[in-house]
Amino acid sequence: MASVNGNAVLDVLELLLTAEIYNNSSNLDENDLPPIIRKHYWDAKAQKVNRPIKVVESDIKDIYGLEDAQSIMSSLPFVNFDEFGSIYTLTVLDLGTKWFAKKDVNERINKNPVLAYYYQNYGNFNVDYRSVKANNPSKESGREWIDGLSKSIADEGADSIDMLKLVHIVAPEEVGQKLDDIVLTVEQEAEVEKIVKAIQYRDYLRKIGLREIGKLLFVGPPGTGKTSTARAMSARLKLPFLEVKLSMITSQYLGETSKNIDKVFELAKKLSPCILFIDEFDFVAKTRTSDEHAALKRAVNTLLKCIDEISLVNDGVLLIGATNHPKLLDNAVWRRFDEIVMFPLPNVEMRKKIFELVLKPIEGKFDIDALATMTENYAGSDLRLVVREAVLNALTEDRTKLDQDDMVEAVRQFEERINFRLNDDSSG
Repeated sequence: MASVNGNAVLDVLELLLTAEIYNNSSNLDENDLPPIIRKHYWDAKAQKVNRPIKVVESDIKDIYGLEDAQSIMSSLPFVNFDEFGSIYTLTVLDLGTKWFAKKDVNERINKNPVLAYYYQNYGNFNVDYRSVKANNPSKESGREWIDGLSKSIADEGADSIDMLKLVHIVAPEEVGQKLDDIVLTVEQEAEVEKIVKAIQYRDYLRKIGLREIGKLLFVGPPGTGKTSTARAMSARLKLPFLEVKLSMITSQYLGETSKNIDKVFELAKKLSPCILFIDEFDFVAKTRTSDEHAALKRAVNTLLKCIDEISLVNDGVLLIGATNHPKLLDNAVWRRFDEIVMFPLPNVEMRKKIFELVLKPIEGKFDIDALATMTENYAGSDLRLVVREAVLNALTEDRTKLDQDDMVEAVRQFEERINFRLNDDSSG
């Protein structure tokens, strides 16, 4: 990894200060460490960063890509290097913190909760430890935490390994599309904020006995952003994302389906705090209204029972269901969710915002109003496909600059494919 801000001395000194302050303060935990440091020192088996943190030559090389830390730090009299163990230490913490404070380090301190904890009451820094920690990615947001916990679950036996196979687990840091990259309705934004506050005040909600919170049902046509929004919430809330499609856990051995459902919810509780996203929720309705095998109906009842027994407040699990076919859901399903979030096809204003967002990094002049008008009844994913098609068409001509004609042609091609698919469906 390249040196942070190109300042090697401050990189290494920040690491040494962080290690020293962290080692000597029991009030600090793994969530106080910046991700770059926490990831390096993470003990997957123990699921923590062990104290004391020791800084050796190889640590500096691995974290910052610096080959010659000795010469870099040789000018600082308060830094000691033990050649026998290749260990770096601070001889006098006070000298180190004062020297560091004289440099341009405001940004560093405001991104490092350990340093914010120390400097909050030192010098002229406008820093608030609580807010710095709140903005620091938690240990649960990292792949290393998920992998370590998954391994410990797998070590419990074959049943636990099977449990892990039922879900796709995404670390918050791996989510590419953030909430700022998604055009939401006012109502959708309000629901997201409610959940943010519910998690922030989880202890308060538990104290007052308000536990029926944190079960959302996302409803809308395909491509309207249900899955993308759920994943983006994972990044915003810094919670692992567990995705399961109900059709995928339906076993050919019907008696196993109920067990699979139980395993999914059990895994969510083991990985909490987390988001459990259940897609294809209309699967429930189809089986409840069918005359299929009784074991499959029992599986559906198991699912409804599991939903009843899981809680954001008690278990730390935010449950999000998603369906493209709300008319198939009966009252037994609807009443288990405390919030219904609608994902309609974007109106003309939303389509303008989506085009503006997706076309922003692309060089060219576009009539956004015209594009939004000609794409009525397009889902958000459709609009992104149109842009993708326009870009690929231009690349075949070795062009990276696009214009309105490129976009109009991409819309025409998209319409052609849709009509072909509809005609093919009707003939088959």
